[in-house]
Amino acid sequence: MVPEPGEFMSMLTAEDVEALRAAGRPRRWDRGTTVISEGDTSDWVLVLLEGRVKVSSHTSGGTEVVLAVRGPGGLLGELSAIDGSPRSATVTALEPISGIVVRDFPAFLESHGRIAVLLMKLVSARLRDSDRKRIEYGAFDTTGRVATRLLELAERYGEKTNSGVRVALPLSQDELAGWTGSSREAVSKALRTLRDRGLIETGRRRVVIHDLDGLRKRAR
Repeated sequence: MVPEPGEFMSMLTAEDVEALRAAGRPRRWDRGTTVISEGDTSDWVLVLLEGRVKVSSHTSGGTEVVLAVRGPGGLLGELSAIDGSPRSATVTALEPISGIVVRDFPAFLESHGRIAVLLMKLVSARLRDSDRKRIEYGAFDTTGRVATRLLELAERYGEKTNSGVRVALPLSQDELAGWTGSSREAVSKALRTLRDRGLIETGRRRVVIHDLDGLRKRAR
């Protein structure tokens, strides 16, 4: 397993990873399974080894808001495990996933101070990313927000091909809408605009980006 750059496990040494494995137990979930439910209270965290998940919450009106997509190496559930508050979001498997479940995470951190410091750095980075996304929602139109999320997916999961950068997209249009703070209809229109400009090509849960520089300009 190669952790994604910027994810929790990418910050750890081989010894740190072995300590996590020794403290936890392996688990697997099928695609579509709810791994963590918003509102639950528990002290365990999940270190993702394979597959991708979405982190989401629902508004009072029932609209799903996708907060993040996490891949291999990601840490999930750390805030509730540390402070004992109810889970602030739901985690759902976008594809078959496997990971390490570590229970009584605070006790683990107490005996592994270096990992605790790295976790603080990770939480700080996520807060900065959350601030950046709030700025995007206020400053960008729907097409700009969709372009920004496609660029993020391309950087994290893109595969170079003769025709451009191919992204196997585990998100439906409804989920992409929730990730960009838009309606499904607005996202569909934004994708059509990007296609008409020759920037992307779309298929069933996949996108090929033909012009990365052009997409970056539209994302500004």
